[in-house]
This record gives sequence, structure tokens and C-alpha cells, in this order.
Amino acid sequence: MIFKILTRGHKNVSSKHKSTFEITKDAEIGPTADCIIGTDMDKTMLNFPPEFKDKIADSNTRITVELKTENGYDEITGWGHEDLTLTHPTDIVIRKSDFTCSRTLMINADKAAKDLDGNLIEDLKNEKVMEVTIKLA
Repeated sequence: MIFKILTRGHKNVSSKHKSTFEITKDAEIGPTADCIIGTDMDKTMLNFPPEFKDKIADSNTRITVELKTENGYDEITGWGHEDLTLTHPTDIVIRKSDFTCSRTLMINADKAAKDLDGNLIEDLKNEKVMEVTIKLA
């Protein structure tokens, strides 16, 4: 199962957070938003098909998120969980921890904002478009 989202970088992307990264529907972010790497996304978790949500709400589901810009690429893997409600209307958060809330897409991820590809982050600081592909296995 695959779901794609388009988002855009922002001049305030710093990508310094140690345990999460986030993409948001919000068009503007402040300079302290060190986990947000993408803004103005075209879809949210509310657009996920029901069967996609059902699969994510299973702790045996491996989730892969691919991030692609003009000059950068990264791949992050983590896990679903039965406590993931996937109901937040504006934000999607990938977490290295096992914390769950309405914004959480996956837990126990292998990367956070600070771990992402430098070319990808440079593109995002220059407000380039990023394709986010979510794959479930």
C-alpha cells in the first residue's frame, strides 16, 4: 500500500530535532520549529483510505517514508501501532520514540530531523517541493 503527499520546504527549516520530524499543512513556520521539514502539504492523514489507516494501526506493520526533492533523498523506517488514531487535521509526525498521539504516523523510526540527508534539507531551506511517499509492508 502506498500514499503520496506533496509538501514544500520553508526558509525556517533547520532540521535539528533529535527525536522527531514533521510535515504540516501550515504554510508558515517560525525559526524555533526545528522538527518541521515540510509545509503547505496537499493532503493530511484525514485523506488516508480506511484500509491504509487500518494497516497502520497494527504494531506488526513496517512503515517506510521516502522523502524526495530535486537534489536530495532519504528513507525512514518505523512501525505502526494500535494506538495510532491518525486523526490530526494538519500535522504528520514521525517519532523515534514510542509516543503516540493524533499527529503520530509511526513510532520507533530510525531517523529524526537531525539525521536526514543534507542535500534534502538544503533543498527544503530553499523552499523546494518535496514528495513524501508512505509505504506499508
